[in-house]
Amino acid sequence: MAELDPRHIQILDRFVAAGFAIAAFPMYASAVGVRKGNCAALLDPSPGGDFHLVGSPCYLIEGNFSVRIRGGNADWFIWKSKRVEATPARLAELAALTEEVWALLGSG
Repeated sequence: MAELDPRHIQILDRFVAAGFAIAAFPMYASAVGVRKGNCAALLDPSPGGDFHLVGSPCYLIEGNFSVRIRGGNADWFIWKSKRVEATPARLAELAALTEEVWALLGSG
């Protein structure tokens, strides 16, 4: 991971103040994870003190990033052989986290 400068720390402090936890995801060691509830996002520190979102925020299954698929008559979040239905409540949680991440990255 790139060295974090004071601006990076300021941004991460905003995330913590908003109820996020800073998390490490070993498969994504070069990124900083931010987690809230059952969802998380990966942030890539860039020179100049900014972060870039890596991919899209995800729903977590057993603490691991899942992917969303369509199977049968339902959408699912899957990780390895585990899956949970992408219910309206889970989709709303993920949408809220995504919106909050973008707002926190853009503020200040």
